[in-house]
Amino acid sequence: MPTTTITRAQAWDLLKKYNEEPFHLQHALTVEAVMGYFADKLGYGADKEFWSLCGLLHDIDFEKYPQEHCKKAPELLAEINAGEELTRAVCSHGYGLCADIKPEHEMEKILFATDELTGLIGAAARMRPSKSTQDMELSSLKKKFKDKKFAAGCSRDVIRQGAEMLGWELDKLLDETLQAMRATENKV
Repeated sequence: MPTTTITRAQAWDLLKKYNEEPFHLQHALTVEAVMGYFADKLGYGADKEFWSLCGLLHDIDFEKYPQEHCKKAPELLAEINAGEELTRAVCSHGYGLCADIKPEHEMEKILFATDELTGLIGAAARMRPSKSTQDMELSSLKKKFKDKKFAAGCSRDVIRQGAEMLGWELDKLLDETLQAMRATENKV
């Protein structure tokens, strides 16, 4: 079981030190909530705090150091004495894009698979009259996923690769992440 001596307040303060854009902060909060949801759902409730912190901090270096994404993160995370497991998880979410650390643990695979997908689901929700995931159907999400022009910055290949890593059908990953976002939407 991963142990961390980092508090959520320390993690949040560090995130805000290197991220000021409301969009990036909101994305971090969304991924934090989704990771906590999956920790509970997949039987890792005892590690929920750790999973959540990994979600919160996953893009710690993205806003200020986009060319060094996942490479600058260890240096920044060292400021709060983040452990090796947390640093590894944060860096592994960029596997194949900007990092060569392959996600191994189920938590790392969930982070890799849901990072881009939460962005796609969030963009789809903002297009709805309700501005919410609460009334979004899987079929609607699948249409948005297939439309390469919609939320073009969200890599469908990474999402597919994440589902593969988990041994899940793509539809399962889409549905489970949509459910996670529904369950946590009012908490972010």
